[in-house]
Amino acid sequence: MKGLKIVFWIIWRIWFYVLMAVPILIMLPFLLISIISERGYPYFFKMARIWAKFILFGMGFYYKVKREQKLIKNTSYMIVANHTSMTDIMLMLAIIKNPFVFVGKKELVKIPLFGFFYKRTCILVDRNSSKSKNEVFKRAQDRLNQGLSICIFPEGGVPDDESILLDEFKDGAFRLAIEHQIPIVPIVFADNKERFSYTFLSGSPGKMRGKILPFVETNGLKPDNRKDLRDNVRQLIYKDLLEFKRKDLKE
Repeated sequence: MKGLKIVFWIIWRIWFYVLMAVPILIMLPFLLISIISERGYPYFFKMARIWAKFILFGMGFYYKVKREQKLIKNTSYMIVANHTSMTDIMLMLAIIKNPFVFVGKKELVKIPLFGFFYKRTCILVDRNSSKSKNEVFKRAQDRLNQGLSICIFPEGGVPDDESILLDEFKDGAFRLAIEHQIPIVPIVFADNKERFSYTFLSGSPGKMRGKILPFVETNGLKPDNRKDLRDNVRQLIYKDLLEFKRKDLKE
């Protein structure tokens, strides 16, 4: 029985990368046109949402999201969420309609096809370089000035220890939100680690629950407030993660 599970996991994981490639190949001419200039990004974003949903449904994932507050069209936000899985990217694209730009780790550039577009549409960060972090901040400012939103996973990466429910948050997202006086949108992903973690022989099709929490306003806040803001947002997400865990134990 264990041998069959291992075979399933191997085939299923390979299938994930096949699903990543297929819609990119189908939409390739349109994707290439959309990245010629930054003005084409909203069109690229629409295709990215199709790509994300194709992967989620193709992997046997179905998502259900509770929205305690809705995003307003043509408004910029700082979107933050807990980070446990590569599927966080897909689920974020599937549930948020407002065009946003990811700030993400440069290592994903190595993935064939996906990496090509990832490099040209996302803001890449080298976490070992202070120069890279400063450049990220400037690029994010440019995108916000264009009326787009920014999405950052403020843990700064997925913890190696999968028993960690929520790692400590970095300051970057909150510094940007205060500087531009834009609302922070905290999002909780309850099941992505269970569905598709970074451990190769793990995961399964099934539900992906999410929750968009009430927005945290930054109007009137100063740069000195960023740490308190960071800790407050982290606590909001952590509290709801614990609530999801408690509900699962009762079922």
